[in-house]
Amino acid sequence: TFSTGLGRFIYKKRVGTRTVLVGHRPVSETDAYVAQKFCDNRIVSSKYTVWNFLPKNLFEQFRRIANFYFLIIFLVQVIVDTPTSPVTSGLPLFFVITVTAIKQGYEDWLRHRADNEVNKSNVFVIENAKQVRKESEKIKVGDIVEVKADETFPCDLIFLASSSPDGTCYVTTASLDGESNFKTHYAVRDTTVLCTHETIDSLAATIECEQPQPDLYKFVGRINIYRSNQEPIARSLGPENLLLKGATLKNTKKIYGVAVYTGMETKMALNYQGKSQKRSAVEKSINAFLVVYLCILLSKATVCTTMKYVWQSNPFNDEPWYNEKTKKEKEAFKVLRMFTDFLSFMVLFNFIIPVSMYVTVEMQKFLGSFFISWDKEMYDEEIKEGALVNTSDLNEELGQVEYVFTDKTGTLTENSMEFIECCIDGHKYKESISEVDGPLKYYGKAEKCREELFLRPSGCLSEPRGFFFPSLKSYQLLHILNFDPVRRRMSVIVRTITGILLLFCKGADSSIFPRVQQDEIQQTKAHVDRNAMDGYRTLCVAFKEFSQEEYDQIDKQLCEAKMALQDREEKMAKVFEDIEANMHLIGATAVEDKLQEQAAETIEALHAAGMKVWVLTGDKMETAKSTCYACRLFQTNTELLELTTKMVGDSERREDRLHELLMEYHKKLLQEFPKNSGGLKRSLVLNQEYGLIIDGSTLSLILNPSQDSSSSNYKTIFLQICLKCTAVLCCRMAPLQKAQIVRMVKSTKGSPITLSIGDGANDVSMILEAHVGIGKEGRQASRNSDYAVPKFKHLRKLLLAHGHLYYVRIAHLVQYFFYKVRICIHLTQFMFFLPLTIKSIKPLYDAAYLTMYNICFTSLPILAYSLLEQHINIETLTSDPQLYMKISDNAMLQWKPFLYWTFLGAFEGLVFFFGVYFLFQNSSLEDNGKVFGNWTFGTIVFTILVFTVTLKLALDTRFWTWMNHFVIWGSLAFYVFFSFFWGGVIWPFLKQQRMYFVFAHMVTSLSAWLAIILLIFISLFPEILLIVFKNVRRKAQVRTAYAPCTLLSYFS
Repeated sequence: TFSTGLGRFIYKKRVGTRTVLVGHRPVSETDAYVAQKFCDNRIVSSKYTVWNFLPKNLFEQFRRIANFYFLIIFLVQVIVDTPTSPVTSGLPLFFVITVTAIKQGYEDWLRHRADNEVNKSNVFVIENAKQVRKESEKIKVGDIVEVKADETFPCDLIFLASSSPDGTCYVTTASLDGESNFKTHYAVRDTTVLCTHETIDSLAATIECEQPQPDLYKFVGRINIYRSNQEPIARSLGPENLLLKGATLKNTKKIYGVAVYTGMETKMALNYQGKSQKRSAVEKSINAFLVVYLCILLSKATVCTTMKYVWQSNPFNDEPWYNEKTKKEKEAFKVLRMFTDFLSFMVLFNFIIPVSMYVTVEMQKFLGSFFISWDKEMYDEEIKEGALVNTSDLNEELGQVEYVFTDKTGTLTENSMEFIECCIDGHKYKESISEVDGPLKYYGKAEKCREELFLRPSGCLSEPRGFFFPSLKSYQLLHILNFDPVRRRMSVIVRTITGILLLFCKGADSSIFPRVQQDEIQQTKAHVDRNAMDGYRTLCVAFKEFSQEEYDQIDKQLCEAKMALQDREEKMAKVFEDIEANMHLIGATAVEDKLQEQAAETIEALHAAGMKVWVLTGDKMETAKSTCYACRLFQTNTELLELTTKMVGDSERREDRLHELLMEYHKKLLQEFPKNSGGLKRSLVLNQEYGLIIDGSTLSLILNPSQDSSSSNYKTIFLQICLKCTAVLCCRMAPLQKAQIVRMVKSTKGSPITLSIGDGANDVSMILEAHVGIGKEGRQASRNSDYAVPKFKHLRKLLLAHGHLYYVRIAHLVQYFFYKVRICIHLTQFMFFLPLTIKSIKPLYDAAYLTMYNICFTSLPILAYSLLEQHINIETLTSDPQLYMKISDNAMLQWKPFLYWTFLGAFEGLVFFFGVYFLFQNSSLEDNGKVFGNWTFGTIVFTILVFTVTLKLALDTRFWTWMNHFVIWGSLAFYVFFSFFWGGVIWPFLKQQRMYFVFAHMVTSLSAWLAIILLIFISLFPEILLIVFKNVRRKAQVRTAYAPCTLLSYFS
């Protein structure tokens, strides 16, 4: 996505208007003109440059608490005399910082490369009546640009002329708003004849327009055309004259336009809003665990420091005869010595917080995201596109979704309209119409003049396909009253050949019926309601005739409103409101928007997985309700509760009526589910399913009630009703209301994980608001989303298979990391300190082992596991949605499994330490009578723990690949090789060669071999017993054809 920091800064800083010289040609030699500075046409989506990458990236990485903590520990080791080398924390920290920087640098390089593809693309600019080739980034505001058919507009252009003699061109904006239909744009009528290099270069004009703003559908401007010895001609400019960057020219050979917004000031760049940082539930659990371990670390350091000084309170212990203190040690400030010792203990035990876990998690998320993009089953042959991952930080969140909010049109449906029937003056016309007087299936027939009157708008307001109207005559198009979501209608004013002035208006029934004669509504309304119940989308058509005097007045008002640079939209809306009044209703049309393939099966699967599906749409209630039945959101036995304008009414007592309905529904649901007041449990089995239907106006009344106290708790009661319903339909929703609904649910008690899926610009707000946002591939929503899929049906596999596996993998990774550092560095080191090294603060393990443990010895096996593990095969996960509920509510990272892993680590740590400790009670362990020392003790313990934690992962692995075998057995082999190599060479940079030949001597002892094998078996024996017991119990319970492997140790 494009970075908008610059764009938003520009948008906020600049106010008023800008003046653009077309072709950079001065319009008058006498008028003074102060040149304005505009940004170039470079698009910048990258985050770093070569010069700021290092400082900026380091600053961002050290804002992470764990990285900052290890930096402090490293500095303490450098400054204070600590028991371990600074390398033990410095090298892992350097590794983490380096790997993260490489990952972020690579991602930013991809953004740089994408920017360069756009910025270095060739465009043609008209200079001195010649066509000049330039790079796109070199376009300046005021340049006249030539764009040819099927090319993309390089910046925002004011349309001046085209190859079409009528000064029109056709544009598709699929990359901007997801709409694939062709839109007609119009050149300024005084410049349409300037369709050659020479004539367009001779244009002397200035453009006054608003400063850059992100609304794709709004533009206010004015062009002043200067001709010799004549007064300047002023023409209004609107959205129909603006060609947006990213749109594509279609069915037109070429156009000329003048650049008005370039680079990061284009509407396209301003629309790519920076998404707020989303944090997954797993990340929050990690932070909670880290707080716990940090408290344990502080408490242990405090206890050990206290015990040391209690022990040293005896003068003999504090200063024995063989180790007298120096003068400097005697004069040292005691509090300072205590603080230094406290820091030393912090350093000794700091490995309880695994810094390498963060880089492993980052790598797992980054590499794991490719499996979604590579999934061939999520590739759509029709549109030649597959799934897209815009962020890899939320992979595991796909396995925790509780609420799914979906748009209807284009998401659940195909957004491909097929004509079904029309109604003229209450008479129904069905099936294909070949000509007006041709064969029709009808129930009664309207007058021929009314039929022709109804069919005339088909040529003005739409592009009908498959119909031919021989009796229609051409007419002059005078004005277009463009559609907007507030009016929900569109109109045209035309003049017929005979000079009659007509207005034709089409729109939703709710926006047409109040503006026509009331006695004309009844018959058409019956057809509209019936069509809506059948699931069809309806539009009503009305007309109005003007006298010449009325039209002159309207034309003057429209021209004045269009020329305004300030508050143009408000002035235009007021004029439209006056024009579109007292119309006459002609009829209505019904078109079918078919459900997408497997949409119903997908919703059923999501319900079976424990998710609640809400449909948020701008369609009318009857149409949306029918679609919800068709896609099985509502079942035949679902009792529907309605909170709509029809139920509430529009009188002054509507708030009282709303209060009555809310209390009635609330009471009914409380009686049905008295114990489950929250209604958030997925495993809830309902005796009676309830569905809720609410429209936009009623929702506004609930969210924005009047100030009296009786309405202050509307939102709370409404939310409780919603949470107890299995499905909710919100119709007639504005984009902002969609986001409000999502925000309301995600902020409830328990903070349920929400997912929003949509395909259009009106869905962007709810996609950004949800924990996980999913867009339809190739649409504007997809560029603002976290993931994109070609079809709604792919949501099933994305959640039930990929989401399930991602969550299990990363949850196991987190628990495993804490487990292997608990039993290794922390517990065994703590046990070693208490009885043996209370005075000297001596480490149990060599610094090289401490450094390599998380980086090399145990890192690759868990990374491979977290990328490849399938404890249940994908086909089973997709076909049995109930398996999704087993990992719901962050089940694998709750305190119960956390305590299980903690006790498992504590048990194994005690076995390691005391097993080797009792082995060392035998004074002679080698054949030559040589006694093993402390470093041999630590090496034996470390060897047992490396083999144990690696074999533990092998026991947990259910899906073996060659890569799993390679990294697991290869890691163990590498540890043995490293131990021989590290202890077999005298390293000149080490002051003490304490590990020289320690490992080689250790493996020559039969007692050491027996101890290692026996203690590994004892440590893993409870886990083996548990696996056998659970497998036997599972096989006894399974009665189906397949036998999915359940999670074994995770929920124990």
